[in-house]
Amino acid sequence: MSRQHIVRSVFWLTVSEIIFNISGYIVHSGVGRILGPADYGRYGLVITLTTMIIVLIGNGIPTAMSKYLSEIFETRPEMVRVIKKQTLLLQIILISLVTLVFFALAPLIAKALGDTTLTSLFRLSSLIIPAFAAASFYFYYFTGIHRFNIQAILKTVRSIAKVIFIIGLAYFFKVEGSIAGYIAAPFLVFLIALGIDRFHTFSIEKKGLGGFFSFLPLWKRGIKGDLKRLDYSKVSQSTRVKNPSLTLPFKKGENKSFNWKRLLNYAWPITLFMLFYEIMISIDLYMVKALLHNDYLTGIYNGALTVGRIPYYLFYALTIVLLPTISKTTSQNQTKETAKIINQTIRLLLLFLFPGVVLMAIFAKPIITLFYGCDYIQAVYPMQILVFGVGFLTIFYVLSFALNGAGKVKAPMWIAFFGAVLNSFLNYFLITRFALTGAAVSTTITSLFTMIAAFYLIKKHFGVSIKTKGIAKISLATLALYIASFYFPDPNYLFVIWALILFLFYGLILYILGELKRSDINLLLSAIRKNKKS
Repeated sequence: MSRQHIVRSVFWLTVSEIIFNISGYIVHSGVGRILGPADYGRYGLVITLTTMIIVLIGNGIPTAMSKYLSEIFETRPEMVRVIKKQTLLLQIILISLVTLVFFALAPLIAKALGDTTLTSLFRLSSLIIPAFAAASFYFYYFTGIHRFNIQAILKTVRSIAKVIFIIGLAYFFKVEGSIAGYIAAPFLVFLIALGIDRFHTFSIEKKGLGGFFSFLPLWKRGIKGDLKRLDYSKVSQSTRVKNPSLTLPFKKGENKSFNWKRLLNYAWPITLFMLFYEIMISIDLYMVKALLHNDYLTGIYNGALTVGRIPYYLFYALTIVLLPTISKTTSQNQTKETAKIINQTIRLLLLFLFPGVVLMAIFAKPIITLFYGCDYIQAVYPMQILVFGVGFLTIFYVLSFALNGAGKVKAPMWIAFFGAVLNSFLNYFLITRFALTGAAVSTTITSLFTMIAAFYLIKKHFGVSIKTKGIAKISLATLALYIASFYFPDPNYLFVIWALILFLFYGLILYILGELKRSDINLLLSAIRKNKKS
């Protein structure tokens, strides 16, 4: 994948991710205002725990599918259907068992949190697991065959569905309605993805929507039936590359199966990584509830945690592109290309993450007030601490997917495990002494250690190291941004304008220092222009 392709894919996936997260914060803002801090705290506990289960179980096996599809979809497109079917079977079995177990354990989970009234909410939320898992399956399928444009479309649809279903049902049915909305939105996305896969992925990829409409004339000419009789040996190599999801018969004597054990061997460390990672980033919220026994403070901290995670969600698109790209280059033994891609990713990440974190800390008060209103003003200080921890976590998460893409799946798993243990330990001692501030400090310290460990592994396995000179320039420009913020008016609802001006100032400083080059700007503009023409 060329540098321009990477930038273009990341750009448009980031745009869809921004839309998705704007919708998410509209949801949290609306639900937080509709329910109030106490019920919003209960809602946050249920949704966060269920989401953890989804990430744990729903993404492990599909991530493995994405890795293997990315390695063969151009060279052996006939294997796409085989890997997809075996993944689907494993996913259905696993998700069904997990949903039933979660439903059965709902009373015990509620009791452990000291609130038995949560039982019915946890049982209702168990339906979120299969709905999210179904949507995630197609998300990772399209990742594996590099159909990032379809992902962007589905992400945008899901954004709209979240706002309509969750806020609408919360307004009429309160906490139960908001949870039901989390079931309806991903299920709708799954149905749309299923339709795209069923009717349109046979088409030759074209610009724009990846041949979304180009298949219709072929369908009318009866190609659907002809595919069943088509001799794969007569299909040209160019057609194979352009049709990664073409479900054609196999060549005579060719291996028609894909060893499902390979999926599981790759998936179980990924699954445990996601489990430990989710525990690491969510344990503070549960320990606030368990140790302080206060729904109001739980709701306040949930607000700080939700808003503080904005940087993580903005850079999530990097992991979408990075895993299949690294999988492809490492499977082809392109060591230099792998190191180059990781270097570009780290530079892109640091270039935007530094100012993003600082700007969120500067404008924490108006951000919290905008999303939740004055009732959540106590969330400002914890959020200012958390946002730095989330910045460290974002770097760790992106680098972990570089390692996962290269098949180094156990190393991130162990880092996440020790991170979960450390964060639990720190939270236990610091929450009892410093309440919400202690929880935020615990997560930030843990995140710093995991980030350092990830950088060490990246250097060890790929020979990639951080360029000190580049970091110094980015840090200097970020410091200039911070100092300049003191000359702006007191933060209010115009903070978006002030933040944009400060960010442009940051870019200007980098340009003067020579870290931001004209080629970087031209590359980004080229990616935008090319997609507008698509």
